[in-house]
Amino acid sequence: MMRKILLTCFYLLFSIQLYSQQRGNKPEREKWFSSLGFGLFIHWSIDSQIGAVISHSLAGASPDFRKRFFNELPKTFNPLRFNPDEWASLAKLAGMRYVVFTAKHHSGFCMFKTNSTTFNIANTPYSHDITKEVITAFRKQGIAIGLYFSPEDFYYLHQTDVPIGRLQNPLHYPAQNVGLMKYDKIQLKELLSNYGKIDIIFLDGPAEGLKEYCWELQPDIVVTRGHITTPEQKVPDTSIPSPWESCLTMGTDWQYKPTNDLFKSGTELINTLIETRAKGGNLLLNIGPKPNGTIREEEESRLRELALWNFANSEAIHGVTSAPTLKDGNIWYSCSPNGKTIYAYITKNIWQYGERKEIVFPSITGNENTTVSILGYESNFVEYRQNFDASIKIQTGPLGLIVSAVNGQRFYTNNKWPNPLVFKISGAHFRKQPSSKVNKSSLDGAQ
Repeated sequence: MMRKILLTCFYLLFSIQLYSQQRGNKPEREKWFSSLGFGLFIHWSIDSQIGAVISHSLAGASPDFRKRFFNELPKTFNPLRFNPDEWASLAKLAGMRYVVFTAKHHSGFCMFKTNSTTFNIANTPYSHDITKEVITAFRKQGIAIGLYFSPEDFYYLHQTDVPIGRLQNPLHYPAQNVGLMKYDKIQLKELLSNYGKIDIIFLDGPAEGLKEYCWELQPDIVVTRGHITTPEQKVPDTSIPSPWESCLTMGTDWQYKPTNDLFKSGTELINTLIETRAKGGNLLLNIGPKPNGTIREEEESRLRELALWNFANSEAIHGVTSAPTLKDGNIWYSCSPNGKTIYAYITKNIWQYGERKEIVFPSITGNENTTVSILGYESNFVEYRQNFDASIKIQTGPLGLIVSAVNGQRFYTNNKWPNPLVFKISGAHFRKQPSSKVNKSSLDGAQ
C-alpha cells in the first residue's frame, strides 16, 4: 500500500513539473519585444581578421585550414580601438531599442570568458571579456540586451572527431549529441547567470532542449530564432499576426568584408524598416565591425542617415502595430496600439522642399474631428519665404482622405532629402475593404 502511495506521489510531482515547464515566450514579453521595432545585430569574431564569412569557411575546410583557424587566429585578435560606448551611443541615436551580439557563432569561438573551453576571448592578446563590455555599454544607454548563440559548435566537433558541417550529420544536433548538449548548456548557463538580465536570445541552429533551458534560467527571456519567425535578408510578402523579426545586412555579408562588397543605400534601409513595421515585424539591422574594433565608414554613415530620419519619425517606428490596410501604392500604414492614430509613410519620395502636394489616402475616411500633421515639421512656414501658406488642409470624400501639405523639412543644405515623410492622422479610420471577388461572364466570346 505504501509503495502504491509513493508511486502515486512521484507520478503527481513529475506531472506537475512537466506541466509547469515553460514551453514558450511569455505573451507579455513577446508583446514588449514587438514594440521595440528596431535593433542592432553585431557579427564579430576572430575570422574578421581575414575578412572571411563568419565561421562557415570551416565547413568542408582542409585539415591545415582548420588547424590554423583554431590555433593561429586567436593569437592575433587584438581590437585595440574597440569602444563599445561609441557603438551603443550610435545605436541609440539611430533609434535602435535592442542589440543582439554574437557571443558564440558556429566556429565555437566564445567572445566571452568561459570555463568550458580555451577557445575564447580570454586567450587572445586582447584578453578582456568583450561580451561583458558590450552588455555594459548598451545597458547604460537603456538598450535591451540580446545575445546570439550557436547550438552548433565547429570547435567542439573538431575536438570530438565529428566532420564539420551544418546539419548533415546527426551529431551536429545537440538533441542527438549528448556531449554537445551538455557543452552548450554549460555555456548558456554562464551567459544567463554572469551578466545580469538578458532580454533576448537568438539561437541560430537546432534549439530543441536549449530554448527550454534558457526559459528555465531566465523565464522572461524572449527566444527569437529557434522559436519565432526570423527571415534573413528579406521581409515577408504579407503581414504576420505573431511576433517576427527580419534580419538584414547593409552590404552582402554579416561579418566584416574588406573588399568586393556592395552596400544598400540609406533610403533602401529606411524603406525596409518602414515595410517591416507596417507588416508587424521588427528589423534587426547588422553591422560587422573591423578586426581593430571600429565600425566601417559605410555602416556608420548609414546608421547616421537612419538616425536623422528616426530623429523626426521615431514615433512611427516604436510601439506601432500593423494596420487593417497594409498599403496604398507607395504609401505604407501602421497604427498606434489603440488604433486611434494612423501613420502613413510616403515612400519613393520625389517631393521637393517647399512644394505643396495633394496626397490621397484611399483607404482612410476622415470627419470633422480629423487632424493631420507631418512628423518632425510644424507646417507653419518654409525657411526664407515670407507670406507663404505652409498649413495642412484636409478634405474627406468618396475618394478617401485628401491631404494638401507642404514639404518643409530641411535636412540637407541642398534641400534634396530623398527619404520618406510620415503623416500622423488622428480621428480617422480605415474604410471597410470591398470584396475583391470579380464575376466574369461565361458567355461565348466574352473571354
